[in-house]
Amino acid sequence: MDYTLAALKLFGSQLSGSTTAPDSEGSSAALMLFNIRFQRAWIQGVIVHADYSTDGGTLFLDDGSSVTELLLQADDAKGQPWRPGMYVLIIGAYVAPEGSRPTVKVHKIVDLSAQPNREAMWYMEVAEAYDFFYASAGSPS
Repeated sequence: MDYTLAALKLFGSQLSGSTTAPDSEGSSAALMLFNIRFQRAWIQGVIVHADYSTDGGTLFLDDGSSVTELLLQADDAKGQPWRPGMYVLIIGAYVAPEGSRPTVKVHKIVDLSAQPNREAMWYMEVAEAYDFFYASAGSPS
């Protein structure tokens, strides 16, 4: 994982527009979106389903644009703290989906349920990131 690459603030539905980035000497495999090289996505939304029957666990997050499958690490799933109805922030590696649903391997998850303006602010943050960073990098790839 190349942590010099920023985690893009995105809606889950935008992940399907990503493509494999061209190889760069000495760099890890990455994806391209809006002509920006990335490996991690930052998504926020409501957990609609939690399944702890697998190693680590799987959550399904609805961000208003799509439902994204989240693959938890064992430490994040310990005690099964994540429940449907919680509003969370996740940062993780985008995994090309085997099915039709985008999938993210979670590196960081934070409960934002107590923040009253979380959802409205998130929509503004994604729009602002697009206007200031992604649109100026070129047309969507």
